[in-house]
Amino acid sequence: MTSDDNPCSIQVGSIMSSPVHTVQMDDFLYTAKGVLDTHRCHHVVALDRTKVAGVVSDRDVLRALSPFVGNDSMERSQDANTMKRRIHQIMSRMPITINARDLVAVAAQRMIDKHVSSLPVLSEEGALVGIVTTRDILRWAVNACPVPVPAASNEK
Repeated sequence: MTSDDNPCSIQVGSIMSSPVHTVQMDDFLYTAKGVLDTHRCHHVVALDRTKVAGVVSDRDVLRALSPFVGNDSMERSQDANTMKRRIHQIMSRMPITINARDLVAVAAQRMIDKHVSSLPVLSEEGALVGIVTTRDILRWAVNACPVPVPAASNEK
């Protein structure tokens, strides 16, 4: 088996999601919600101009929103105002990142150790080039190590 055939030698850059969806730190919560809903993703990276400043997950958004938002019979002005909170108020700060050249196993271990479900992926120069999530790693694992299909059985 050559190193090219070794699934343990796969780099993060080959399984990450790119382009990554981003918001700015001063954007409103409704902006992040719109990006998450439109792209059907679970994480957006918060930027301070071009520098990675944090991560916002769909769970962060749900925690920050009033449960009455969008309910015409129950929504009050203070409920609607939760959509006007700023990204920097709800994001996870000091995000754990990974380099695109790092191995997938390193990313997986970092997620386990730091209790996170996504890592912004940076280039050698520090530029944001993607995001890798637990779902990306699971998809890679299933493709690298396919589950055998059980033989048909006549048992009932």
